Parts: sequence; structure tokens; C-alpha cells
Amino acid sequence: MMLVRMLKITLAALLLLLLPLFSAGPAVAITGEELAAAAMARSKSAVIYDGSYQKIDYPGGDVPAHTGVCTDVVIRSYRKLGIDLQVLVHLDIKENFQQYPSRRIWGQLRPDTNIDHRRVPNLQVFFARAGGELPVSKEPGDYGPGDLVTWMLPGNLPHIGIVSSKKAWRSANPLIAHNIGRGPELSDMLFAYPITGHYRYLPR
Repeated sequence: MMLVRMLKITLAALLLLLLPLFSAGPAVAITGEELAAAAMARSKSAVIYDGSYQKIDYPGGDVPAHTGVCTDVVIRSYRKLGIDLQVLVHLDIKENFQQYPSRRIWGQLRPDTNIDHRRVPNLQVFFARAGGELPVSKEPGDYGPGDLVTWMLPGNLPHIGIVSSKKAWRSANPLIAHNIGRGPELSDMLFAYPITGHYRYLPR
């Protein structure tokens, strides 16, 4: 009897400890300012531009910290806030493979956790499918901190960056956190190339 009573007391104590977990409200979405801050912090990292295919872990996989491309600025900025695009993109592309350009552009026959999330066209589809697509505008004020912008560079090279909370003193355009080949940086390039997409993805 004593053992049963002790077990009941222990169970009641555990329920009291776990109650806040079940009664807590919904998780709060990240803010654009938080994402912008994470992206701006990336601009201080020493990274060599390297877009070669590499096998990485899943989930939470990453190429070596001293290497990366434009998409890695985005991926690492979100990861700083607890959002793993590798997992989210993989789960969506796994269920909706035909909605992604993987077969058309790269000849893939199945999802690939090593590279899918590191390709700009895939991120464009993912952000749009997540309801984050916004109009493309020529007005600087339409691009808020944490917004994602994609461009087409000369040579038909897709590019992506994150809108920062800082502005260029000459143009008043928001500076963009991105890696265009020189490593992560902040630069006044919002309207330097044709914009192909504008997104705002702030998940819980």
C-alpha cells in the first residue's frame, strides 16, 4: 500500500510539472526584425563562396561553416531562430515533388536532402506554397526587414537575399544581406538586378 501511495504522489507531481506545457498558448511567430538581425549577423562571417554538391546530415545538416552560397545565408539565418529549412523544404517536396522544378532543371527523380533547400528555385516554390509570396515592387518602402527577395543575375543565375533593417545613405534603399560571391555582406543591390520574387516567411 505504501508503494502504491508513493507512486500516486509521484505521478501527481509529474502531472503538475507537465501541466504548463499543455496549457501554454501557441508558439509565437518569428518577426521580420529578428530574421533581419540574424541575416545581418551573417555578414560578419568569413565564408568562401562554394556551391559544389556535398553530402550533409539530415536533419540539421550544413556544409562547412567557412563555405556557402546565397541560399546558405538564408538557411543559416532561419536556423539561428530555430527554423530548419532543410527539413521543411524536404517534407514539402517529398509530398509535392511535381510542384518543384527539380526534374525540369536538374533532372532529379526524387527529393535530395543534401541540396534541395540550397537551390533558389526550390526556395521560391516553397515560400510561395507556404503563402509567403508578395508583389514585386519598385518602391523601396514595400520591402520590410526580414523579407526575402530573389533576382536573376547575368547568365541566368538565380540569387536570393534577405532585406535588412539598415538603409543605404545615398539611395535610402534597404540594404540586402546576401552572398553574391564575396561571402556574406550587406549591400545596396535591391534594384541592381531583375527581381523575380518577393516573399515574407515568418513561421511559428
